[in-house]
Amino acid sequence: MTSPLEGLDPALNQPKRLAAIAMIAASTSCDFAFLRDQLQLNDSDLSRHMTALNHAGHVTVRKTGRGRGSTTTYSITPAGRAAYGRHRDTLTAFLAAHDPSTPSP
Repeated sequence: MTSPLEGLDPALNQPKRLAAIAMIAASTSCDFAFLRDQLQLNDSDLSRHMTALNHAGHVTVRKTGRGRGSTTTYSITPAGRAAYGRHRDTLTAFLAAHDPSTPSP
């Protein structure tokens, strides 16, 4: 018997990581400042979560420039897109199956 939560990705269980990958998946890329401002995170918190997503193989990191003029940009990887899709589909199915407003058969 498989768990109804088997499709959840441990790297995406953190709400901030899930929100970040959702934003990145909806575009070709997102830069650090945009993610920080949209998610209302401080630099350190966002950096920690993006490092975890990068280490999980879900995003790639591209740095351009040096010093104050540098830009860090994130793009979703094919593996990250697949993991995000499975994670989202698993959550959606689980929540739908346990929706208290849906009458039981």
